[in-house]
Amino acid sequence: MATARVVAIANTTTTSCLLSNTAHFLPKSGLCGSSLCLTRRVALTRRSFTCTAIYNPQVQIKEQGQPETLDYRVFFQDNSGKKISPWHDIPLHLGDGIFNFVVEIPKESNAKMEVATDEPHTPIKQDTKKGKLRYYPYNINWNYGLLPQTWEDPSLANSEVEGALGDNDPVDVVEIGESRRKIGEILRVKPLAALAMIDEGELDWKVVAISLDDPKASLVNDIDDVEKHFPGTLTAIRDWFRDYKIPDGKPANKFGLGNKAANKDYALKVITETNESWAKLIKRSVPGGELSLV
Repeated sequence: MATARVVAIANTTTTSCLLSNTAHFLPKSGLCGSSLCLTRRVALTRRSFTCTAIYNPQVQIKEQGQPETLDYRVFFQDNSGKKISPWHDIPLHLGDGIFNFVVEIPKESNAKMEVATDEPHTPIKQDTKKGKLRYYPYNINWNYGLLPQTWEDPSLANSEVEGALGDNDPVDVVEIGESRRKIGEILRVKPLAALAMIDEGELDWKVVAISLDDPKASLVNDIDDVEKHFPGTLTAIRDWFRDYKIPDGKPANKFGLGNKAANKDYALKVITETNESWAKLIKRSVPGGELSLV
C-alpha cells in the first residue's frame, strides 16, 4: 500500500516557493539577481526575473508501489496535493551560496535510485537495465542525489573536460554528512568541491556538499576544509565512482581536471552553468528529446 511522509524544503527563516506556471522564486532581498530565479512561461532576461514569494512551503513525499519493484515510485506533491517535479519545481537557490539537494540514494544502501527524467512529474524510481532492477555492487558511503533545476546538456561540449558532452541528467551531489537520509528528503547544502567524472565519454559532474544541519557543517567551507575534517573522503569518492562498474565487467570511469577534485568556486561555476542550461531546456530553447518538462 502506498505511504506518504512530509518534509519541509525550507525552514521558517527561508523564503522560497514552488515552481509552477505562475509562481516563481524570490530571495529574501526581494530581488532575483544572481540567484537565477526562473519561470517557465514568462519571457525572461538573464538573471533578472519577476518573482513571487511563498513562505515556508511544504512538500509531501508519496510512495506508490513496493520498494525494490519495477512499479515503485516516489512522487512529490505540494500543499494542495498537486504533483510537482523534484527536478523542475523544487528551487535550486536558497541564497548565500546555499542550495536545495534532493536525496535519491541514502548512504549505506545499494539500490540505484534516480529521478525518472522521462516520466511526467519526474518521480524517483529504481533504475533498470534490460527490464531488471539495478543495484550497485556495494553500498554507497554517502547520501547521493541531485541538484534541482540543473541539467547537463548533451549537446554542449566542455572544453575544460576533454570536450566531453553532458550526460542529459541533473547534476549529481555527494553529501558527506554523518546522517543517513531518506529517499526524497530535501536538504539545504553548501557545495565544497566538484569532480568531473567521464562515464563512457559523457561528462557526469559530482558536486561534493554537506548538509547545513551536519555537526561539522560550520567547519567546512571549501576543498581544503574537506581534507582537514574529512580526511581521505575526496579520494574515496573519486575511487568509488571510478571503480563501481568494474565488477560488471566494464572499464573504470575516468576523471577530468587532472583526476582531482576542483574547489568550491569551480563547483559553483558548474552549478551556475548547468542551471542556465536547465533554463534553456525549460524554455525549449534547446531540444528536450524524451525528457519530461512537467
